[in-house]
Amino acid sequence: MDAVQQEATARARELQRSWYGEPLGALFRRLIDDLGLNQARLAAVLGLSAPMLSQLMSGQRAKIGNPAVVQRVQALQDLAGQVADGSVSAAEATDRMDQIKNTQGGSVLSNSGQTTSGSGAPTVKRVVREIQSLLRSVSAAGDIIDAANALAPSHPELAEFLRVYGAGRTAEAVAHYEAHQN
Repeated sequence: MDAVQQEATARARELQRSWYGEPLGALFRRLIDDLGLNQARLAAVLGLSAPMLSQLMSGQRAKIGNPAVVQRVQALQDLAGQVADGSVSAAEATDRMDQIKNTQGGSVLSNSGQTTSGSGAPTVKRVVREIQSLLRSVSAAGDIIDAANALAPSHPELAEFLRVYGAGRTAEAVAHYEAHQN
């Protein structure tokens, strides 16, 4: 890979980090490991071609253009967390992946069965990801940071919210959410 290609790949990965919280290669590899998939199966569940998935993972492409695919990625992240914590078995995960594969997308804030814990309440991580997704669908992370900086002198709490949810990592946003629920 020449220097120009390396620079373009680095830039694409940085954009992915700002849009999705991390480079898609790392995110997709984690889903593959956590859910016992291969790249072809992950591509099929997400509704992407195998070459497109490969381009996103390698940084040859920066953005997932289809909002329904972004929602499927979020649903798979939630499913991976449920498998990890034991609330969903491997067999149930396979069924859920088929359901995720067949979703058409829609509202960023959905009320589907994949958004809830066993008690029927939305999981904190899911709520946080929906807030992040909504903010990131409105504006790029850099613009959100600019808006936060503009608001900071007069509305520091709103500025913090924009920074944490609009441009921060999911783990930071979950901690912020939990700290402000009292």
